[in-house]
Amino acid sequence: MRSLPARRLAAVALTAAASVVALAGPAFAHVTVNPGAAAQGGYTAVDFRVPNESDTAGTVKLEVNLPLDHPLASVRTLPLPGWTATVEKAKLDKPIKVHGNDVTEAVAKITWTADAGTKIAPGQFQEFRVSLGPLPTDTDNLVFKTLQTYDNGDVSRWIDESKEGQPEPAKPAPVLKLTKAAEGDGHGVTASPAAGAHEDSSDHAASAGDAKSSDSTARTLGVVGIVVGVIGTAVGVLGLRRKNGGSAS
Repeated sequence: MRSLPARRLAAVALTAAASVVALAGPAFAHVTVNPGAAAQGGYTAVDFRVPNESDTAGTVKLEVNLPLDHPLASVRTLPLPGWTATVEKAKLDKPIKVHGNDVTEAVAKITWTADAGTKIAPGQFQEFRVSLGPLPTDTDNLVFKTLQTYDNGDVSRWIDESKEGQPEPAKPAPVLKLTKAAEGDGHGVTASPAAGAHEDSSDHAASAGDAKSSDSTARTLGVVGIVVGVIGTAVGVLGLRRKNGGSAS
């Protein structure tokens, strides 16, 4: 009978550890832009990384809305087997200058629709690659509000904007951070949206993406450390109770 409280304590500790893991899990399942940063004024290639969060349904459609307050004149999708990409454009209230020419419309939304028999299944993720540019020079980030549709009709709305000093929202919109181009590095402004220019700009932003990946790894290790600590404490208390119980007898 003396061991009953110790067993209860261990059960509570294990439940707490499971709760920590459950709370931490969703933080790593957001729709994100990778790499997460690029140089202002240039071109870049990014992946919209889409994890499937459902245990019973598959993702069959992705809609990415591009910001028209900071329009992008050149937007191109990389063909993805099993998916059909549709690009929608919108007229701009105010034309923008690109390489000396007036641009009066820009891409407002990209929709990827899964072909028959294709989906992002439970436990999987997919990356949707896009080249973008020229990136604006009058803002430090681009927000891409995104809708993720499942084959059971459910829709995850990744549209909430994160605010400095406040907790991250439950469904944050993917964000591409824009950094000042280093003077004379050749990455800030590209003469034309050539494939090579896109690749160079993507490489230039890779270090920021690596930093974001390292941050996610650190958070994961932190969670694991908490769980191990909780379980270790429970085991230690249980052992002490058994020792004290044995001495009393």
